Amino acid sequence: MDTTPTRARRFERYDQSRGCAVEGALEIIGGKWKGVILFHLLGGKLRFGEIRRAVGSITQRTLTNQLRELEADGILTRTVHAVVPPKVEYELTAKGQALAPILLALREWGQEHVLSAREDP
Repeated sequence: MDTTPTRARRFERYDQSRGCAVEGALEIIGGKWKGVILFHLLGGKLRFGEIRRAVGSITQRTLTNQLRELEADGILTRTVHAVVPPKVEYELTAKGQALAPILLALREWGQEHVLSAREDP
């Protein structure tokens, strides 16, 4: 039995208007933490604790939920290694890797328009 949580989608289909593809994409990768999680996974496989340290002030429960949603949407894979203590690694799928140009562009935009704005008097 699959126990992967499913999140309620806003729409069943995203082809009803010209902007719905954007809405569908943002539904999958949007939110406070998903973009940051995905950005850190661009560097390759990470364990849960490594992601949590990289992201910062995220709670364990929230990180677990975000990772499960990204896995359910086919953006990342979760690999459990049968060792003691258990080792779990997360890695972007090809679908997740396709987000790399978007995430890098967001980083550049943030550096130019958010971080530099804080430095300006």
